[in-house]
This record gives sequence, C-alpha cells and structure tokens, in this order.
Amino acid sequence: MKAMKLYIGSILAGVTLLASCTAVDYPDRFQLTPGVPSVDYVRYADRDLIIDQAAMAETVCIVGENLTSVHDLYFNDQQAILNTSYMTAHTLIVAVPKTLPTVEDNKIHLITRDSTVVLYDFKVLPPVPKISGMSNEWAAEGETVTVNGSYLFAPLTVQFPGVDPIDITEAGGDSFEVKVPAGAKPGKIKVTTASGTAQSIFMYKDSRGMLFDFDGLTGLDNHGWNGHASKDDDGFGISGRYFQFGDGSAVLDGKWEEANFSFVYWPGTWNDPENYWDAPRLTDVGDFSNYATKALKFEINVPASNPWNNTPMMICFGGVDLISFGAATKDIYGNDVAGQNNTYMSGNEAPRAFYMPWEATGSFHTDGKWITATIPLTDANLGWNGAPATKAITDDSFSSLWLFICNGGMEFPDATCTPIIRIDNIRVVPIK
Repeated sequence: MKAMKLYIGSILAGVTLLASCTAVDYPDRFQLTPGVPSVDYVRYADRDLIIDQAAMAETVCIVGENLTSVHDLYFNDQQAILNTSYMTAHTLIVAVPKTLPTVEDNKIHLITRDSTVVLYDFKVLPPVPKISGMSNEWAAEGETVTVNGSYLFAPLTVQFPGVDPIDITEAGGDSFEVKVPAGAKPGKIKVTTASGTAQSIFMYKDSRGMLFDFDGLTGLDNHGWNGHASKDDDGFGISGRYFQFGDGSAVLDGKWEEANFSFVYWPGTWNDPENYWDAPRLTDVGDFSNYATKALKFEINVPASNPWNNTPMMICFGGVDLISFGAATKDIYGNDVAGQNNTYMSGNEAPRAFYMPWEATGSFHTDGKWITATIPLTDANLGWNGAPATKAITDDSFSSLWLFICNGGMEFPDATCTPIIRIDNIRVVPIK
C-alpha cells in the first residue's frame, strides 16, 4: 500500500505541469487492457482522503483494479474527459464534468471497449451557490421575495440577519422563493447548500449610500428648477414617503416633459462663492469612489392599470463642472463651476444610462408590487443621442442626478401611455 501511495504521489506531482499542456495521449506509455475494472474507493486527487461525493469540476482519483480497461467514464449521464497520462492499472485521475446532469443516478459509470458497464456509488455536487440578487431588497416582514443566483439547489437554507435559517425544499437552481421572516435585520443574507455557503453582496434593507429616501432621514430631496414634492405614505409606500412620476392622467409620449416625468437634484445653493453646505454634492453623501464596482439602486412600483411603455428613463449624472444650482461662479476652492441650467441634459457630455425595463415587450409594470432596480454605474456612459458620452468619466462625475423619462435624441416606437411610476430609496452601493 505504501508503494502504491508513493506512485500516486509521483503522478500528482506532475498534474499541474501536465495540465498546462494540450490533452495529448501517449500510446507508447498506455495500453487499453481487456477485462473488467473494479473500484475500491475514490479520493481527492490532492490529498489522502476517501470521499463519496465531489463538486463539479473537482479533480478526483479513482483507486481500484484494472482501471486501464476503462474506455469511457461518466458521472451520472455526463461524460468525463479521460487523459491516459493520468491512468494506471490502479489509479485513474479525472475531473468531474462541469455540466449539470440531465439524469442523476449518483453513480460513476466505468465502460470498457466492449461496452461492459461497472457502476460505483458517487454523488456529484453542484458548485458552491452564488447569490446575484433579490427581487425586493426592501421587502417587509412576511412578504414573499425571489432570491436569484446560480447553483441554488434544494434542499438549502437561507438566513436573514438576526434570525434562524429557513429551510427551502423547492429551488430550481437559479432562484427560489422565501418569505421574509419576522425579526429580520438589515444586512447580507446567506444561502447554504450541500456544496457550501454563499453570502450576498447586496444587503437587505440597505441604507448604505442612501441619497434619497424622501423621508429626510438619511437622504436628500428634490432640488432643481422643477422641484416636485414626494408623496405621503398613502398605502402604496415601501418605507414612508416616495417619489412618483406621472399621475395616471399625464400623457407620456417621449417628448421633453419636466412637469410630470422628471426628478432632478442639483448641488449647491445661491452662494457666491459656492460652498455645497446646504445642498451637498452626491459624492459628499454617497461613496462613488471606484465607481466601476458600484450601482445606483432604487425600488420601483408600477401598477398594472397604468403601465410604462417604450420611453426610457435617462439616469443622468454630472459633475459640478457641468451643473450647480448656484449662478456660474467659483467654489470656495477657486474652481470654476457651472451655473443653473439644464442644457447639459440635451448634450453628450453628461454621462447617463438608459433604464428600459419594458425593452423586451414594449410595456412594463410590477403588478403594483415593489421590486429593486439595479443600474451599474458603468452603464452611465452615454449621451443624449445614445452615443458614448464625450466627456471623460471619473469618480467626480456623479455630483448631480437627473431622472428624466424622455426619448432624448433617440427614436423609439410610439407607445403613448399614462403611467404611474413610483420610486424610493435611491442609493449607491457596491455590486462587486
């Protein structure tokens, strides 16, 4: 047995080097033998530990007899790639296939040239789960949400901060549903499967980087030429007050219409020099550093009775070199700042993203439920006409924000509508 372990070790020592080469068979070193193989046990390829299961893509070592008679090898119904450089009469080193099985029988199938099949009990685990998002990150206790990701296979548990894990018996791999438990606290959620535990990047009821919550608690409020009041919690709110585009009768047809379909925040006041104490730059409120790893998020609610059709929401940012609420002047540091104007909106300097949740069908609603929208800041790289923004984008490009539901300089199919679009909890948060 010691001699065999030393031989296995010598093979393993060369795995890393050989794996970097192309998968080439060496017929002068390997000969397919007759007879039937047998398996004594399976172990990890890199440590002396016997196992009865392994994750997809993991490399294992099958130990047995006459393994050079194996012509084909399957885990469940997925064929593994055999490299004869890693095959001896007593050992066979192989990677578990990366593809999920269609038929799962939890067996290794060792097949000889004459199609004799030898079965060995062995379970293939999916990779460690990953969490990519939750349908409503600000859901109330008792509300059913969908958690999205990959390798989310039941049975699994999901845990919200501050409460015990919840058993989930139905999960399709890329999502599952769960009711937010009573007592759940703000923070990251965890999902545990047989393969391991994943923790979300997002946070449940995330208040980090809160720019506008419309309650005056942690955020700012509308601050521009067309200041519109936020709405009272009239039974539709997700967490107090919220902002609403449209009233169910105002017509949205893609044209410039600030009265009903605009939310704007310009930093600064009428001070000369400008100081940004009373109306700070968004970069003073949220962390936009390393913006490529961040996203603008908000919750959105669109009733089925008043859907939103075919007109994009321009999510337009600007540094103080493009817009400031005060008149054109210098700030307290002597830097030139722009004056109060909206001409930057119809240009290509200010970076913006086009949020179009109706894109697949031409119409969008949430059935009156709140869901979370995520717009990576790297998507904010376009101008008024949809071409790339002409001004270089830096962390400081995000001092102001204008949400404007308007076609801009782009053409979209006509889909005149009278939408109601509610939003809340506008924040900048990490997504990587």
